[in-house]
Amino acid sequence: MKIATYNINGINGRIGNLLRWLEEAAPDVVCLQELKTEDHKFPEDILLKAGYHAIWQGQKSWNGVAILSRYGEIQETRRGLDGDPDDTQSRYIEAFINGIVIGCLYLPNGNPYPGPKFDYKLKWIKRLTAHGKKLNGFGLPVALIGDYNIMPTELDTYKPEKYVDNALFRPESRKLWRQLVKSGWTDAIRKLHPDERFYTFWDYLRNAYGRDAGLRLDHFLLNLVLVARLVSAGVDKDVRGWEHSSDHAPVWIELKEF
Repeated sequence: MKIATYNINGINGRIGNLLRWLEEAAPDVVCLQELKTEDHKFPEDILLKAGYHAIWQGQKSWNGVAILSRYGEIQETRRGLDGDPDDTQSRYIEAFINGIVIGCLYLPNGNPYPGPKFDYKLKWIKRLTAHGKKLNGFGLPVALIGDYNIMPTELDTYKPEKYVDNALFRPESRKLWRQLVKSGWTDAIRKLHPDERFYTFWDYLRNAYGRDAGLRLDHFLLNLVLVARLVSAGVDKDVRGWEHSSDHAPVWIELKEF
């Protein structure tokens, strides 16, 4: 079973790239972030013709998350996180697919630091941690997948000193990441590649992709029930080099079937 995550950075504007990658990579399940489209403009019919059923939560111009599956209709279990009834941002959607609970998330960026956006980021991580603990109480295989907008360690950025005051690398963000992981999760990439540099994002500015000046922002957190099935993991880096590409590349894992 191949599961992927891809911050598409505008699904309708990059639908051609998405379809090309889906055909070449053939993932079974895909978590998408930054749809940047309202619900009624989501390209459901196009994706269905490509063989993927979908659930999604859109938002005009910003945010938005979706889950695609080749296993047929998707059993949606949740959208949004508890803990803030006033939060209307489209950042979390969850489904039960092929025996696995899959949470697709787009964690807040948090910049500029300091400020209300950073405060919102920290609160959101705490809400995710609380929800993750609930999920782990069910005894099911669970994966929390997506763009976390966090670089957990210095290995996850090409130039750590540049990001000292960036919300993606602030000690507060990284501390909450560690607390989340310690509450029952395994970082799939680091499980299989503990010492390698894997970037998933390259800025559009200053030829970042050409210089491989990247960041690792997109992560798979697997609970103990699921991590035993982890076989391989990687990044489709070449997709970032395609014309009119997202600034992220797809990231994927492969799991043993039952």
